[in-house]
Amino acid sequence: MFIKQLYTDCISEAAYYIESNGEAVVIDPLRDTGEYIQLATERNAVIKYIFETHFHADFVSGHLDLSKKTGASIVFGPQTITSFPVIIAKDGEVFTLGNISFKVLHTPGHTLESSCYLLKDENGKDHAIFTGDTLFVGDVGRPDLSSGNLSKEELAGIMYETIQQKILPLADDILVYPAHGAGSSCGKNLGLDTFSTIGEEKQNNYALQPQTRETFIAAVIEGLQDAPKYFSINAKINKEGYDSLDEIKAKGLTPLTVAAFKNKMDDNAIIVDTRHADVFTEGFVPGSIFIGLEGRFAEWAGSILPFDKPLVFITEKGKEEETVVRLARVGFATIEGYLNGGFDAWQNAGEKVDMIISIEADELAMDLPHDPNLQVVDVRNEIEFADGHIKTAINMPLADMTDVALIAGFEENQNLYLHCGRGYRSVIACSLLKKQGLHNIRNIAGGWAKIKEEESIKIEKDASVLN
Repeated sequence: MFIKQLYTDCISEAAYYIESNGEAVVIDPLRDTGEYIQLATERNAVIKYIFETHFHADFVSGHLDLSKKTGASIVFGPQTITSFPVIIAKDGEVFTLGNISFKVLHTPGHTLESSCYLLKDENGKDHAIFTGDTLFVGDVGRPDLSSGNLSKEELAGIMYETIQQKILPLADDILVYPAHGAGSSCGKNLGLDTFSTIGEEKQNNYALQPQTRETFIAAVIEGLQDAPKYFSINAKINKEGYDSLDEIKAKGLTPLTVAAFKNKMDDNAIIVDTRHADVFTEGFVPGSIFIGLEGRFAEWAGSILPFDKPLVFITEKGKEEETVVRLARVGFATIEGYLNGGFDAWQNAGEKVDMIISIEADELAMDLPHDPNLQVVDVRNEIEFADGHIKTAINMPLADMTDVALIAGFEENQNLYLHCGRGYRSVIACSLLKKQGLHNIRNIAGGWAKIKEEESIKIEKDASVLN
């Protein structure tokens, strides 16, 4: 038996390759399926099944592409409704793979079709459980993403029954392999580890402690932040199907001359610049939206960019395919090419450029007492803001900054100083403001990490939010 976790940091996602006696299964694959096929080829194995734990909302799964390329059957749990051919497993159904087997455990709560796959080893002993978004390290899946008419309270109640009936009876030594780790928005507060055991979760996970149904429901729904806007789009794509990644790459990797790039701009294409934040601020094509590959690129792209408009992009040489793949992972299918030669080609052609002025935190400290028009805009989320912020700052989370009406509330005479935690999100925010025609802005380099070191800057907390 061979088990490999294939973890993708930028979206905190774990897929799994399990093999026995020349047969393999892939659980919750990403859209870029090459790694799974290569692994099977290197190990002289055939991918027999693709197990999906549920309809994912935070990324587009590779189930369809992988099935077409390998002939493997796609398996979903009970209550699955979809338009493409799949095996809809029964609760308790067993699938054999070489000398091992998987038992399907229907575990609704995160979504109605959510299911876990309990792996039994060559001796028939329970060895590991692949929990999808039902059980994480230190958390359980959020109950507010399901389609249908059920409330989050109702789904949390269903999750309570799942935990009591399907998870808690399992032996303590069973390995737990979830679909996500820390940083994922599919749960509230996932642990740093990417795997665990049932025993460790019984001891440390708040959701597995002895408690009443009412207490469990209250704990699971408490403090849930709004789900990223693209989650519903990705869930629909995974349920209804999609164009192959190969087709998206073929179009998205079209090199565009400066003239052709300008024609795309004239046709209202969205320009995405994926270079490093420090490079972008020094010069960029006017109207570009910065989302750097060095950060949680796919998540912010899904949260900020429109899915119904064509996209073109600017990136570092050699990063073109990575950009397209990471956009496709969260459902973008209208990528129409990249600027050949990058920003240098644009600049060398004598085209107009824009820039963002970045300042250090000590300069902010000097400006704050003397500029009555200075407005600090903190683009971190509500919890981060409540845990400590500049006293005169306003909180405008980055995910909300696509709201034109919200941005229109700024006055023309305001000098806007933007910051986030360390400087990545604030550059995205600056580019959004620039695109909306606001140019009297400053980016605070190093963000909150540097600001809080300045003793002269007055900071405060909001205990009502934290409690």
